[in-house]
This record gives sequence, structure tokens and C-alpha cells, in this order.
Amino acid sequence: MSDAAGNLRDREGEKYGGSAEGIRKHYDVSNEFWPLVLGPTMTYSSALFVDPEEPLDTAQNRKIDWHLSAAGVGQAKSVLDVGCGWGSILSRTARMASLDRTVGLTLSTAQAEYLRARDLPRTDVRLENWAVHEPVAPYDSIISVGALEHFAKAEESLDEKIGVYRDYFARCHQWLRPTGRMSLQTIAFGNMKRAEASEFMNREIFPDSDLPFLSDLHTALDGLFEIVAFRNDRLHYARTYDRWAANLRQHRARAVTLVGEDQVAKTERYFKLTSVGFRLGKQHLYRFALRPITRAWSISGADYWGTKSDLL
Repeated sequence: MSDAAGNLRDREGEKYGGSAEGIRKHYDVSNEFWPLVLGPTMTYSSALFVDPEEPLDTAQNRKIDWHLSAAGVGQAKSVLDVGCGWGSILSRTARMASLDRTVGLTLSTAQAEYLRARDLPRTDVRLENWAVHEPVAPYDSIISVGALEHFAKAEESLDEKIGVYRDYFARCHQWLRPTGRMSLQTIAFGNMKRAEASEFMNREIFPDSDLPFLSDLHTALDGLFEIVAFRNDRLHYARTYDRWAANLRQHRARAVTLVGEDQVAKTERYFKLTSVGFRLGKQHLYRFALRPITRAWSISGADYWGTKSDLL
């Protein structure tokens, strides 16, 4: 799909499903800046630690392993990555000869350009909103890490927010084969009220975005997906933000050269506030392993986890 066609479809889906303008304000700062912060995996979401002192890349690769297992990618032929970022999951699936195709969706122009330049085999990177995505064939696996936070907007009513989430899960249910699998990772509100959300975060960091509560997700999933596994890893995300902050301090001079003092200072404040928020339980970090509620799953008797249950 051409960028022009993708931008048109993106505008058509702008009513809900994620704000392209909001995404680009945050993620399109610089494709040279983010590697200084995120490290070699270019993974902009919570890692999965087993040792507080282990390298960030080790914990990020473990997180990727968890999602590949949760989504059953080892037995899949086709994978959809909703909110593919700079391709940490796509980079892994591109090396899996068992896969025939992987599709990555992003609303970030910079991320799309970065990934297309890598020319990953059997990988289609689309500058496209999930709300207008039309797969050419059903997927065996769907992975969504750090995208759902951007689907709803703060000014929407609770019913509207839940409606967006439910539409998303309904589409994923439709896109999956009857015995397909899905993994989901998202930040959510914890022990705080939505009205207590930071104005700085809402205005300067993630405009046109809003977090769900766990109850919102339960309502949206009801009747569509079975929750097979669930984790709240909020302290893992606090540790991840601390590692990113340390990376930024180490490379601060270079970062200021790339994006300016104001952007660096804003990012430092954001990392500190978010780390504290996760430690206090104001935000949670949820990981779900899901399977669609279908007759095929109910009668198959299949072993969902195979040999990878140790990842839980």
C-alpha cells in the first residue's frame, strides 16, 4: 500500500482507534534519538525481568518470547502485530522460516520509514489504523504490545471508550482463525481515578490518548476472548523506565544535539513521573494471553501452551 493510500485510510479511521497526530507527536521525534534511550532491541514497552540487575536487552527479549509464546507464533503461518513500533517483534518473526507472512501496523511515519528501510523478509509494514485494517486472509496469531493505550481519547465517555475497545477485540476475533491466539500488553489505570491523570502527561507526552481500567477490558473482552493467562507487571515497567532514564543520562549530550534541550528535559520528567506512578500502583502493566471463544477451541482439546508454559 502506498503512503498516500495509507494516509487516506488513516484519516478515515481517525474517529477512533488512535490519533495519528498524537502518535507522531511523541514517536516521530527522531529515529536517531530513540536508540540512545531504548537500546539495541528498540523496544518501547515494559521488559520482563527475572533478575533486577540483568541487562535491559535480556529482559526485553524475554518479554518478546513471552508474547510469541502467548500468541502461538511457533505454530503459526501468519502474524499481525498491531502497533509494531520500530519492529522488535517483526525482527524476530522475520527470522522464523516457518512463517509465511507478518503484517505490522503503525501510525508513526518515522517507524514505518525505519522498518521499510530494513526490508525484513516476508514482512508487510503498513502505515494504517487498525480501525480500517482489512486482512487479505485470517491470521494465526495477533500480538499487540503498547498500542491499546492510544485507542481511546480522554474526552470520550466511558461507554464510548469501552465501545472502542470492544470493537477492537471484535475485529481481532474476526481476523483470527478459529484456533488462533492473541497476546496483549497495555498500561492501565491502577489505584487512581481518571480525573487524577497528569495534565503534563496528557498534553505533552501522550495527547489524544487515554488508559483503560481492568474492568473496561473485562467488559470489552466478554464473549469474544477467553483470558488464558494474566500478569500485572507494574514494577517491571518502573524498572524499565529507570533503565531508559539511565541510558538517556549516559547519552544526554548527543540527545540534546539531536532533539534539543527542551525535548530531553521533557523526556526526563516523563520517565521519572511514570516510574514513580508504577511503583505507587497508580498505573498497572497488564499482559494477557487470549484465545477467541469459538467452537473450534471448545472442542479441540488442544494444549494451548505446548512446551512454553515456563514463560509464565
